[in-house]
Parts: sequence; structure tokens; C-alpha cells
Amino acid sequence: MDGEGYGAWRSITAPDAVSLVFGFPYPESFPNEELVAAARAVFDEEGDVALQYTGGEYAGALADVVAEHARDRGVDCDPGDVVLTNGSTRAIDAVCRTFLEPGDGVFAEAPTFMGALNLFRGYDAAVTGLPTDADGLDVGALETELAARRAAGRPAPKLLYTIPTFQNPTGATMPLERRRRLLELAAEYDFVVLEDDAYGALRYDGDPVPPLKALDEEGRVVRVGTFSKTIAPGVRTGWVVAEGEIREQVERMNPGGTNTFTRGVLARYCREGHFERNVEAFRGEYERRRDRMLDALDAHMPPEATWTDPDGGFFVWVTLPEGLDSAALLPEAAEEGVLYLPGEHFYPDGGDERGERGLRLSFSYAAPDEIDRGIEGLARACQRVLDAR
Repeated sequence: MDGEGYGAWRSITAPDAVSLVFGFPYPESFPNEELVAAARAVFDEEGDVALQYTGGEYAGALADVVAEHARDRGVDCDPGDVVLTNGSTRAIDAVCRTFLEPGDGVFAEAPTFMGALNLFRGYDAAVTGLPTDADGLDVGALETELAARRAAGRPAPKLLYTIPTFQNPTGATMPLERRRRLLELAAEYDFVVLEDDAYGALRYDGDPVPPLKALDEEGRVVRVGTFSKTIAPGVRTGWVVAEGEIREQVERMNPGGTNTFTRGVLARYCREGHFERNVEAFRGEYERRRDRMLDALDAHMPPEATWTDPDGGFFVWVTLPEGLDSAALLPEAAEEGVLYLPGEHFYPDGGDERGERGLRLSFSYAAPDEIDRGIEGLARACQRVLDAR
């Protein structure tokens, strides 16, 4: 999910307003000293080889690091199952190149990551948004849609895209039984599941749930991830995990080579144990920001508003009181000193009523006191419009 996607939302600005728009890590989380030390070590140990096209041994070792992290999450993964990419959006793009032709069907959660929606549109895929609830993708609704298509003689999707853990934009996590049922349906109707796990390492509450790939017995789950949320966005390094022919085809379709020097630095950084230590440290900071946002929403928002309570990740999804439109409210909110991302950006067709009333707030980037001010401004904007009705 590197780069947060593309589109007109990048023009959402207002002087002095608190931005709760961006799903960026807070700057103090960046491990500057450790990355500098890792870069020096790579130069000291590998010299100019580290700057060649193929890189040195550390660059080659990053796939081992990714495989090891996947195994820690319960995924049966060898380094040979890993395709490294320039960020996770490029990983999703490589999977699209592998599977999609114009007109092919893609199922996605609604709402979902807008960067993925833009990619699907770029491949002229027919995207169907499936409903979500507090537990993520509504697998019952998926089953109903698949059965209806079969009865009508229509094809199943080529691909189902899901963010099952700390979903962007809602923060929801799919329970174990839903995950298992999803994979049963994928086997029955013969489609590939693209699992986006950008936030899986960022759990603050609750018990871990195995990734879909850890439950995959048929090799039909293709898993993508990134270091952008757990090290820094600027390293621009993601990956695809898949087996056999799928992995080989993704490798062929991977657009452009990765930065081998960055790969070497990341491998050295992780081998020194910095990854685990730093993720553990900033989990607490993200939890503090999340709790600050939830407390502020509870204290200030109109009683008719509702919002999600994520166990991890970067985002809270707010549903405004009936009659409010999050896109139309944005100028009022900007005047009150806060910016957010309207819900319409996260739906394949621009959104239904949930998209109109929904909005995404990011607690990952702003400081805690800014979060307070931003939510107070959002509440004032809502109340101003409600009072004028």
C-alpha cells in the first residue's frame, strides 16, 4: 500500500489544518541511526559490489528475511517463494499483470484500498465491491454473489482482493472462521485470493489471527506485503509470496528491478535484530495515538456518529450521522482545522450511502495533541451542518 494510491485527493489541503488524511508512519518512528549503520556495514563488508546491478550477498539475503518473517506468522514459505518489488503497490501490480485481462472480474471489499482500485481500473477489470462489517469482508455475501453468478451462467472472478488484517480503510480484522470459509469458496469457484498484509505486524490488542496464506493448502493465495509501515516508506520495498508457476509468472511480470543497495541495507538492518526491536517499540506509540483518537471521538462527535475500533493498523472509519455527506462536509471541516479522506474514494463505483457518510481518519502520522484538535474540529463541522438543517 505504498504511496496511499493516486488521485484528486492529493489536492486536499488547508493552511494550519490538522491532516488526518495520510496513512504515513510518524517521522520519529524512522530508524535513521540503525539504517545508517547498516549502510556503512554493507559498504565495509561488500564494497563496490553492493552498488552493482545484482548487489552483494546482503541484497540476496533479503528474500530469506521476508521468508523468515512469513514463517513467524505461520506461513510455509521458502526464499524461493518470494518476489521482491518496489513497494507493495508494485507487488499488487505484478499480480494484476499475471492474472488479469480486460473485462476479467475482480471482487474487492467495499470500502477498500483506493490504490488497488486504481490498479484494477487500469487493467480494465470489472470490479465488484462486496459488503463489509465489523469483521471485515462479509463472506456470506460473497457466497450469495458467487452462487447467483453460477446460477445465471456468469463466471466467477479471476481474483478476489482482500485486506483481512487491520483493513484499509476500516481497520477491521477478519475472524478465523471467515478466513477458512473464504478459502473454501475460492477452491469451490476456482479463483485466486490476493491477500494484502501491509499492517499485519502492527497489532495493539487482541489475539493474532493466521494470515490467509498460512491457511492455504492449494497454493491459491498470493500474499503481498511491504516494509513501508514497519521500517519507512522511503525504502520502497515490498514483496509477493507465491508458489510454483504463479511465483514464476509474477517474477516475469514484475515491472522493473528492485533497488539492490536498499535491499542489502534492509537485510543487514533486519539481521541485526533492529526490525523486531523497533516494531515492538513503535507499536506502543501507535496504540497511544489510536486510543487518543477513539477517546476524542467519544468525547466530541455527535451521538449519531459511529466509528470502528481497530485492534491494529493505522485507520479508523467514521460513519457520519444520517444526512451528512463526507465529501460535502470536507470544506467545513477544513475551516474548522481538520482534513480527512472522504469515503467515496474507497468504493469501486464512488460509493453507496456508506461511501457518502463514511470517512477515513489516520492516527498514524499526527501527534496526539493534533489528533485531539483534529477530532474537535471534525465534531464542530458536523454540528454546524446539523444545526443548519
